Amino acid sequence: MPEPTVDMWLEISETFYLKTDFPNCVGTIDGKHIRCNPRRGGSNFFNYEKYFSVVLMAVADANLRFVAIDVGAYGKEGDSTVFRDSPLGRKLYSATLNLPPPRNFPNTNGNPQPFVMVGDEAFRLSTHLLRTYPARNLNPTKRVFIYPLSRCRRIVECAFGVLANKWRIFHTPILVQPVFIDDIVKASCVLHNFVRRRDGINCEDTKTHPFDNLGDFAGPRGDGLTVGDNFANYFMGVGAVPFQNKYMY
Repeated sequence: MPEPTVDMWLEISETFYLKTDFPNCVGTIDGKHIRCNPRRGGSNFFNYEKYFSVVLMAVADANLRFVAIDVGAYGKEGDSTVFRDSPLGRKLYSATLNLPPPRNFPNTNGNPQPFVMVGDEAFRLSTHLLRTYPARNLNPTKRVFIYPLSRCRRIVECAFGVLANKWRIFHTPILVQPVFIDDIVKASCVLHNFVRRRDGINCEDTKTHPFDNLGDFAGPRGDGLTVGDNFANYFMGVGAVPFQNKYMY
């Protein structure tokens, strides 16, 4: 897939805001285990769910299309190295992903905020990646912020579900050598984006599995914490969305 330009990131962000009320978001990120049946080197592909797989890491936009993908990591690599060592992860964490410069949230001024992706708590918090909070010891602001964060993050899960249900090859182990699986998955993602322009939304997916074992990154998080707090404060103020306060209790 071509790397998005600044203008493309801005367009993705605008669509996210229109559909989710979440500002400055350029994608939601997650990984999926794709079942396979390798003839050699099987131990490398044996994952924590006790089956063989390769990993698809993807960023989805608000229209359930894939913006960026990385495929081919061994299923056993259920730790931080999968995302960190991918081209996407390296560019995101080094701030070289060609994202737009910081911009004010809607109806605010004087405090521009960076453009971000949203992942779950397995990903390392950084200036350009927000994640959901562990559900413990949360103040009211963070409890409220979980709602828009989770609502936004679910988009990539839905995109994976649509992919799997459209291309039934993902409902059983792919019976080719892993080197060919990479090409099959990439082609499926490209076709997925093509048909998304006319298909409806179906999020059901019971055959592929979330990539829940990324592990926790070590590394600096100070800027990421500040950015996350700024987003959380926005949703407690001018960015409040209907019914979010019910998630405080």
